[in-house]
Amino acid sequence: MRLKILRFFIRLLLRLLTRVEVRNRHYIPQQGRFVLASNHLGLVDAFLPFHIGHFENFVLLVGEKWEKNKIVNWLGKGLNFVYVDRFNPDVRAIREVLLRMKRGEILVITPEGTRSKVGTLLEGKPGVAYLAAKLGLPILPAGISGTFDPEFFGALKRLKRPRITVTLGPVFSLPPLPNNGRDEILQRYTDEIMCRIAALLPPEQRGVYADHPRLKELLESGAASEPFAPEGDRHA
Repeated sequence: MRLKILRFFIRLLLRLLTRVEVRNRHYIPQQGRFVLASNHLGLVDAFLPFHIGHFENFVLLVGEKWEKNKIVNWLGKGLNFVYVDRFNPDVRAIREVLLRMKRGEILVITPEGTRSKVGTLLEGKPGVAYLAAKLGLPILPAGISGTFDPEFFGALKRLKRPRITVTLGPVFSLPPLPNNGRDEILQRYTDEIMCRIAALLPPEQRGVYADHPRLKELLESGAASEPFAPEGDRHA
């Protein structure tokens, strides 16, 4: 019940205070479990999944520092937050996520692990790729623009409604992790996720992935529309 009430107020506040445009809604899976992966620009990002789709079973990974914030912790109980250590392997959080996913819930991840302080993509962390590969579920990439904290809250202070754009891409899957060479494969998987997100962002937001070869392949193929293939299988 709390989730339904909170979701209602989130959608209401977003409508009143911002202008949100969601592009390519047709890519959202209509049934079954999946992982939603996006970039992370500002505080409001945590509430956008409840505006993007009509699902009520999202699980959001949130940095452990917010667990000590009483307001965030209260919200988190209603919005299914799972607090995770961003800098060290967090077995407890991984087990909690795996348990919730088995129950049919939908995982929301931000591979950068923290909000961007520069307004562009940061380097993705391999832990998210590991979790996505471990789950073996389709990944729905999302590129978010207009939520960078200084610009977002600056507009609100000027009594202007910030414009937020969420661009969704085709779902894709990561092959199971091999027993050998995991570090190299995890890096490749991380780059794949981040480049899929980068392809959905304006060029000035692509940050450290702006010149990545994989991003160029995705853009040339048509906005990240091709399925993921191991490096050795590309252009076969």
